[in-house]
Amino acid sequence: MSRIGNNPISIPAGVTLDVSGSNLVTVKGPKGELTQQVDPDLELAIEDGVLTVKRPTDQKRHKAAHGLYRSLVNNMVVGVSEGYTKELELVGVGYKAANSGNLLELTLGYSHPIYFAVPDEVKLNTVTEKGQSPRIVLTSHDKQLIGQIAAKIRTFRKIEPYKGKGIRFVGEVIRRKAGKTTA
Repeated sequence: MSRIGNNPISIPAGVTLDVSGSNLVTVKGPKGELTQQVDPDLELAIEDGVLTVKRPTDQKRHKAAHGLYRSLVNNMVVGVSEGYTKELELVGVGYKAANSGNLLELTLGYSHPIYFAVPDEVKLNTVTEKGQSPRIVLTSHDKQLIGQIAAKIRTFRKIEPYKGKGIRFVGEVIRRKAGKTTA
């Protein structure tokens, strides 16, 4: 029995959820619009502003799809109503981040700056305060896209375990290793 799949999805005010014949779910809200193709075996029912996902049998494939598609549709509803935010911080001497529109410029200790174009669906902001590490703030209504962009930005300078330098999520805990010991 899928605990996640059985949870109903409440649809907030201002959000419209439409299910077409081939289980294509379209969610529109104040932040934007998202669509997702749901497994045709699953049954989607909307009653009194609440969406429920039901599976036809207890096959392993149906159980897996039940929780997955319920989570995907719930992420869409939350995204178009509230939105998602991811914050990254640059830890290292001389590391800088700046943006002009949706073009991110990173100075990460390489011989050249790194330029990264962020899609229009994601809003980009860089924060540089005195005494703090530079931060990159990403906001979007699409959880999958914002996670993918944040992961791509992280790959430009991965966290190293000895000094902890690199790009990390705000609040992320890094396991540090001990360096060389002298006799």
